[in-house]
Amino acid sequence: MRTTVTLDADVEQRLREAMHIQGKGFKETLNDALRRGLGATGPTSDGSPFKVESRPLRLRTGLDPAHLRELDDDLEIAEFLRKSARLDEHRR
Repeated sequence: MRTTVTLDADVEQRLREAMHIQGKGFKETLNDALRRGLGATGPTSDGSPFKVESRPLRLRTGLDPAHLRELDDDLEIAEFLRKSARLDEHRR
């Protein structure tokens, strides 16, 4: 396919550097760069799709889930008191 593309100055500079380093022409260097760039969102380099193995998360040793609600309450109270004190300072 033949088309006209306007390249930004920095892209043109990088393309010219790649042409010089690889010893290839404009068309071949541009096509190689596009293939690499467009392939980056596809499968991984070995061709297989990227997979994430999930595993159940557990509480750290020493954390009691029965007391997490109490901790949350304590933190909420501390934040309320901090904000209340700040408002009192502004009112004075």
